[in-house]
Amino acid sequence: MTWNVRTEMKRRTGLWMLLGAVLVVISTATRILLLIRSAGEIDFSFLNAIGIFLWGLFYDFVNGLYFGLPLLVYLWLMPDRVYQKRGHRYVLFGLFSVFIFMLLFNAVAEWLFWDEFSVRFNFIAVDYLVYTTEVIGNIDQSYPLEWIITGVLALSVLIVWWLRRAIIHTTQRPMPFKLRSTFVGAYAALIVLAFFTVSNKYHRFSKNAYVNELGGNGMYELFAAYRNNELDYEQFYKGMDEDQAFEMVHRQLKTGEATYVSADTHNIARSIVNPGVEKKFNVVLISVESFSAEFMKLFGNSQGITPFLDSLSSQSLVFTNLYATGTRTVRGLEALSLCVPPTPGQSIVRRPENEDLFSLGKIFDEKGYKSEYIYGGYSYFDNMGYFFGHNGYQVVDRSGLSDEEIDYENIWGVADENLFQLSLQELDANTKQSPVFAHIMTTSNHRPFTYPEGRIDIPSHSSREGAVKYTDYAIGRFIKEASKKEWYKNTVFIIVADHCASSAGKTEMPVNKYHIPMLIFSPGNVHPDVMDRLMSQIDIAPTLLGMLNFSYTSKFYGYDMFKLEAGRERAFISTYQNLGYLKDHQLVILSPQQKVESFKLSDANEPIGKADNAAVVDEAIAWYQSASYAFKHGLMK
Repeated sequence: MTWNVRTEMKRRTGLWMLLGAVLVVISTATRILLLIRSAGEIDFSFLNAIGIFLWGLFYDFVNGLYFGLPLLVYLWLMPDRVYQKRGHRYVLFGLFSVFIFMLLFNAVAEWLFWDEFSVRFNFIAVDYLVYTTEVIGNIDQSYPLEWIITGVLALSVLIVWWLRRAIIHTTQRPMPFKLRSTFVGAYAALIVLAFFTVSNKYHRFSKNAYVNELGGNGMYELFAAYRNNELDYEQFYKGMDEDQAFEMVHRQLKTGEATYVSADTHNIARSIVNPGVEKKFNVVLISVESFSAEFMKLFGNSQGITPFLDSLSSQSLVFTNLYATGTRTVRGLEALSLCVPPTPGQSIVRRPENEDLFSLGKIFDEKGYKSEYIYGGYSYFDNMGYFFGHNGYQVVDRSGLSDEEIDYENIWGVADENLFQLSLQELDANTKQSPVFAHIMTTSNHRPFTYPEGRIDIPSHSSREGAVKYTDYAIGRFIKEASKKEWYKNTVFIIVADHCASSAGKTEMPVNKYHIPMLIFSPGNVHPDVMDRLMSQIDIAPTLLGMLNFSYTSKFYGYDMFKLEAGRERAFISTYQNLGYLKDHQLVILSPQQKVESFKLSDANEPIGKADNAAVVDEAIAWYQSASYAFKHGLMK
């Protein structure tokens, strides 16, 4: 039997082929629009242009295999006597409309996601599928969702009307069940082949990250991100002998104030001894949502959107060379509470078996403090409530506020000023019994960028700059109110970002997109100064504990930056798949399929060529491999 397109288009398989053609057209149009949207960031060359569209077509085809499966199952099972009836064509019109609506809505979602993150769908989008209430609410508050849905629905109907003759055409010739089954069997074999042989690594052919993203397919990337949401280091990444990795980390973690409590190199527990009287100050750690260093005047911003923090910086100990470990809040929370390098895949905050880990909260608990995690949203989001509640913190969220105490709220949480009012209430009540460690997580600097009107000179819901300035206002108001309290003079305030506002750049891991600010402020207790040494987010807790002269047993992977010898500074940055290691103006990137890249960095942290320092590469592998092993085998408890 010969096969030809004209014959197949008269059979029911023609409907599947028609859907595939529409998918390719919509995906290609989306790719072109995103290309135009990011033209200023793309390195245009013949090879890049060819790669974008050839790899794009390949991934569109692979995505079509998965996307068209439900339709094919329907076409396989529907008897000819029903399929070829005149009335059944209206069922096909409706069914085809649903698929077209999904493709168009996905295209719009890709555009909006690209506008926010400058990438195709990734693990963030997977997380968004889990927390549908917050995400749908965020979209509804950020964009005219009703008009978007209406427009997509109207366009879907219009496309089906335009293709109506082609759809009817697929009912002209019968297709016996045996022939349908043969087609479905071949199709199933093709899907299985694609599942086991195709990954999202093939379109990463260029040095330009935007080009690589455009060469993919957003819907397929979502599928790939779901499959790879938690990655086993041993299986996917370059490794070394386990004992060798831990021995290397042992040497790296050994500092003057630390003594190992065990000869077992897999056990990194150290006795940290800081001389002098312990300073039992209250500690208020404010982690600010999406707060890039570039927002502050201190780092060159001329917009005046952080007037309070700019003024506070002259009265604070300022850290100017600090880097976030990741691109999401849960990754920042992991670094601030557990002080461990980012493990590939999902943050530990959201992983199973993350209870009873060694945490900053537990150290403060052992010192007689009350440790709290205070959040402006509902703490079930991103598993924050469970994680902190099972690792030494008491969790307080927006449920602790009555309706009368909330001036404004959006889908992510209450306005930051209300969060800080809740925090003041907690500090007032708890400092009467014991010193307090309060970790406060803000929410207002997040799309839809809404906040109470009349607080600042930028209207709500207009820009990220407005949200940044409002958060700055709320922090200033909080510090001012706190200064009137009895506990203020014995309190250390740490203000730091959870991550930057954007991680997109021309390279896969643009280092400056991880650069975050930190201020430590405590009049009479902390002398204003500048710390400009390279520093990781996981170094914050050990540095703070050293400033308090605390002696304790540590399982942290971070350094006390005031005790660390010069030349040993390093930092960790990551996406959910790529693991970056910064040291000596060199960036090492570990990626799945055991890929290792190493770049020299300029003083501006731009790649200026390949690096060949094998010792730094080995260090990167040792840190990440040992951290992944430690969590997997319960050594972080």
